[in-house]
Amino acid sequence: MSLADNSAPRRARLSLARALPNPWSLGAALIAAVVIAPILAVLWIALFPSENIWPHLISTTLPRYFGNTLKLMAGVGLLAGAAGSGAAWLVARYEFPGRRWLEWLLLLPLAIPAYVGAYALVDFLEYAGPVQTGLRELFGWKTSRDYWFPEIRSMGAAIIVLSAALYPYVYLLARNAFREQPGSADEVARSLGQGAFARFWRVGLPLARPAIAAGMAIAMMEAVNDFGTVDYFSVQTLTTGIFSVWLQSNNAGGAAQIAGTVLALVIVLVLLEKGSRRRMRFFNLSSRHRPVARTALRGATGIGATLACLIPFGMGFVLPAWVILGHAIDNARAWADPRLWQAGVHTLTVGGIAAVLTVLGGIFLVYGVRLSGRQLPRLLLPISTIGYAAPGAVLGVGILIPLAAVDHVLADTVEAATGIDMGLVLTGSAFALVLSYFVRFFAIAQGAADAAMGRISPNLARAARSLGRTQGQTLREVYYPLMRGSVASALLLVFVDCVKELPATLLLRPFNYETLATRVHDQASLENLGGAAPAAVLVIGVGLAAVGLLARANR
Repeated sequence: MSLADNSAPRRARLSLARALPNPWSLGAALIAAVVIAPILAVLWIALFPSENIWPHLISTTLPRYFGNTLKLMAGVGLLAGAAGSGAAWLVARYEFPGRRWLEWLLLLPLAIPAYVGAYALVDFLEYAGPVQTGLRELFGWKTSRDYWFPEIRSMGAAIIVLSAALYPYVYLLARNAFREQPGSADEVARSLGQGAFARFWRVGLPLARPAIAAGMAIAMMEAVNDFGTVDYFSVQTLTTGIFSVWLQSNNAGGAAQIAGTVLALVIVLVLLEKGSRRRMRFFNLSSRHRPVARTALRGATGIGATLACLIPFGMGFVLPAWVILGHAIDNARAWADPRLWQAGVHTLTVGGIAAVLTVLGGIFLVYGVRLSGRQLPRLLLPISTIGYAAPGAVLGVGILIPLAAVDHVLADTVEAATGIDMGLVLTGSAFALVLSYFVRFFAIAQGAADAAMGRISPNLARAARSLGRTQGQTLREVYYPLMRGSVASALLLVFVDCVKELPATLLLRPFNYETLATRVHDQASLENLGGAAPAAVLVIGVGLAAVGLLARANR
């Protein structure tokens, strides 16, 4: 047989190999489908409900839910944006007493879930709390009729608590943006006679606008996702409406319709944020620029700057940590409750499994897309991050309803074939919980993997392949050692978010299955803050580890 005869089958095999999708690309597409499926399920159920109560919702509760959600988003966005950008400007541009400590202390509210801050604020300001008790003793008042005190469980209090918990998103992005601004812009403004506030308002703020807008958008999306805070303050939002319509009215279709409204609101917010950045761009025209020299603030001005940074830190971290830790110490017996440690084991198990699977899925997706080299798989990367924008309650609807239907079909099929009633395997276990965490926080793992792989030269992978390494061996022996730090950071961040997640956990947990977050919520809902405190302390401890890692990465 001639050489030409041998080469023809070989060319045919190569052509077939190129035509067939790569297994890594197929796996990446499957992972992306898992992430997107709950969102599509919500839309499908909302459009084709078994019982359409949309006209009833529009005429009764939906306007109130929608209006309160818009007020909450606007209030949190403005207050968190003002606190975060103001603190970032002071820390980045001035020297004042305590600046070096406050630069990192201002990140600590990220360690405390907003719902814990809500419980602490009510405990601190309620009638029997230390503030009102001290006022009565100081002025000789006998009852609440002798004085006026603002309503604690209100929309305003919810905005303050959520802003205090979420302003670090704005602060972190704005601080980096202010740091990177060239000193020449500040010097030109000074030469034109602009004062400190004018330089902030006309130069620093516009240049940092994209970062501040991104931080505000994150804070507003987290405010939409919140359930524990608004539920405790009796503020009816779209998220509380999902719980009310589904669990109290037993109408999954109506819950999906409200969830679809939440999803549409979040998508509009994301598009507005991206559109604002597209219309307004600023460029640094020099590859090397001198940073802005910090101005020393002394006397009353320096003390004022310190106090301005201490206020959000005190509201977001010191107050809730002090109140919760005090209850945890006063209720030492609660630490011996076996249900607390069982909830801790559940949290470690479910959160750990979800974190590992999410990070592995993110690495697989990014690696598979890079191997394919085609345009369609590359579209999967931004689409697969949609889960992070979807609130936990929305994902709960999109996961539980389809999964329950599959579970019943599976159980009926097995029972018909074997006569064994296996029960509900998917929704009767923590599987749905792990899946919701996977979808909700996949963007964190995918972003970390994409950034880490982007820093690695493709020549290293080509060299490994030329030495006979397979694609899997190249990932294990070349990529992983170089991105180990990013993988560890992503694992910790995803795990911490899983520990703090409340709405999806409340909807998807199996019967009598508690995590630390649900235990805090359940005990606080019964006005038993002493019983909730130990679990809250454990949640805060896990959050502090993540904030420490975040601070280290942003030095």
